[in-house]
Amino acid sequence: MSARKPRKLEARPVVLESGIEVKPVYTAQDVEHSATDLPLGEPGEFPFTRGIHKLMYRARPWTMRQYSGFGTAEDTNKRFHYLIERGQTGLNVAFDLPSQIGLDSDDPMAAGEVGRVGMAVDTLAVMETAFEGVDLDKITVSLTINGSATTMIAMYAAMARRRGYDLRALRGTAQNDILKEFVGRSTWIFPVEPSVRLVGDTIEYCAHNLPKYSPVSVCGYHIRESGASPVQEMAYAFLIAKAYTEHSLARGLDIDQFAGRLSFNFDIHGNIFEQVAKFRAGRRLWADIVKGYGARNPKSMWLRMIAGGGGGGLTIEQPENNIARGAYYALISALSGTQTMALCSYDEAYTIPSERAARISLRTMQILMHEMGLTDTVDPLGGSYYVETLTNQMEARIRAVMDEVDAQGGIVKAIGEGAIQAQVARQAYELEKGIYDGTIKKVGVNIFREDDGEEQDVSYHPFSEEDTRRQLAKLERIRRERDSARVESTLAAVAEAASKGENVMPATVEAVQAMATVGEITGVLKSVFGEYREPLTF
Repeated sequence: MSARKPRKLEARPVVLESGIEVKPVYTAQDVEHSATDLPLGEPGEFPFTRGIHKLMYRARPWTMRQYSGFGTAEDTNKRFHYLIERGQTGLNVAFDLPSQIGLDSDDPMAAGEVGRVGMAVDTLAVMETAFEGVDLDKITVSLTINGSATTMIAMYAAMARRRGYDLRALRGTAQNDILKEFVGRSTWIFPVEPSVRLVGDTIEYCAHNLPKYSPVSVCGYHIRESGASPVQEMAYAFLIAKAYTEHSLARGLDIDQFAGRLSFNFDIHGNIFEQVAKFRAGRRLWADIVKGYGARNPKSMWLRMIAGGGGGGLTIEQPENNIARGAYYALISALSGTQTMALCSYDEAYTIPSERAARISLRTMQILMHEMGLTDTVDPLGGSYYVETLTNQMEARIRAVMDEVDAQGGIVKAIGEGAIQAQVARQAYELEKGIYDGTIKKVGVNIFREDDGEEQDVSYHPFSEEDTRRQLAKLERIRRERDSARVESTLAAVAEAASKGENVMPATVEAVQAMATVGEITGVLKSVFGEYREPLTF
């Protein structure tokens, strides 16, 4: 009887979304061969690959900042307190679509959208109601606003000052990344160049008046959600951050006056190790970029980030699976060394998160923090041959994409011409096509489906016409009771500052304190800057 021949084992090919081919086994040689010019370093030391703080979560765990806000300021304030009472340590404010694009709630174009996907904000009075009872020294607030960010930052600062807070000690963040809006979310208002100028106004104003406030959170998140690969997410975000940095330097600011207050918002879904590696690579690359601008303060070189589950990874099919996905996204975020975690809720593929869904996400982060050992040691995947090799490869690929865009005239030009948008849109199409034809596996969607007509356990967030009526009544009352002459005077000052190329923030602060509305302030800026028209690309 002849001996049986050993069966030949063949490894299936694995290629990550970033185009990196994964080997079955990694060794020290792979780390050595993939090494870049930057060292690995120690936690808390340049180039911060392993974390921006020496002890990371061992000294202070991540901030938990769930995205929340809907309906009126009263509705939103109630949800804020619900989350804070259950252990949330930061707030992440959602604004409705009219507020995001600078329309008042009584604008005809706002009909049917007031309070639908976030809180409706027309005036400073609304901002004051929303944060009633919230201790702004203990709970930091992130404003997820872009096109109308100058007005919302002014309102937040005015609200805090009226409540007696020292603005030089006030902490918080505004998203205020308008360049990514042209790529990923489309809540733009003004053309590209004046939009960048307004971001510069907020950076300059905060550097002098709110030095601990972060006026920009550069959002690779939305670019990734729109179809970009993990490499492009980081590359485009860094290019955008460089554009804001160079604009601010041209105003005469020193890099150490503002770089330490720039922050980033990144996305998590997909391969665990690819996600962890992109953040490790991103930290040391950003440190190298800022050092190249002449930064002397190590804090200026920190990649301070919020990273959490991306809604783009969730599915309408079998929504309970999204609870498991969210837990893995939170795990990735912790392994990646984020400063703040904002975890998507399982019902977000359908609706604004319910209290139950938001609580599950919050408890998921708390379980990781208190039960699973994620705060015990710094960079627990550091030293893995696979992770270190992948980190090196991700850094090289991010640099390559950045160099390619710079060679074509830079990120502002590429966005203004629609080139980045076209690239991301093509990739979004290829992704959907891959899910449709099954080449990209999605549990519950194209594999392990349930086709028995089982009802989904999801409660839809109701749109309230009554909330809209209350919001309109409040706006009408404020317009009736305010000092109209003062409003007109402050709006004229905003228009004058905009037309003369001056910083619009001081005049905007005066306008919001006079109870000028978001729509009125946006209107005078439109009269100076005009409105953006999206280029057609094929």
